[in-house]
Amino acid sequence: MRTLASRRLLLRPWRDDDADFVLDMESRWEVVRFLGPSPMILRTREEALAAIRHRRGIDHPIHGSWAITARDGRLVGDLLLVPIPLSAGESPGTPAEVEIGWHLHPNDWGHGYATEAAKAVLNDAFGRGLAKVLAVTNPDNHASKAVCQRLGMTYLGRSTRYYDTAKELFEKIPT
Repeated sequence: MRTLASRRLLLRPWRDDDADFVLDMESRWEVVRFLGPSPMILRTREEALAAIRHRRGIDHPIHGSWAITARDGRLVGDLLLVPIPLSAGESPGTPAEVEIGWHLHPNDWGHGYATEAAKAVLNDAFGRGLAKVLAVTNPDNHASKAVCQRLGMTYLGRSTRYYDTAKELFEKIPT
């Protein structure tokens, strides 16, 4: 997996020695409450290591899950670009629809890191030929919706197409 850089950040592959950070970040309800259809906090270092293994298991030339670090190497969060899970009974699009998502440690909220990291990944993905990216947010996740707006994503409305629940959809295509 490739490492990406922005002005203040490096996005790099996850390593086992990131487990304590992942456990600290994802043991907080305020961080995980909007993640996936059934959010769960991590409770053990073993669960954090399993989460890292899962993130490293994405083997694709465009998709991935990156550890977001400040330029000094300090971990601040996670950014993913992956095929999006459809709700039961939905027909897949062609090509498969891809979701961008992020979550950061609360100590690093409000510094623009999610927007900066997402821009780096979007630029890379579009440069590699990806035609569009979706962001799927919980209707109550105002912070993520604000990031989508700062990224210049188009609001598509509310949909139940993904995650078997109503979500707000945003789309970005290359400009």
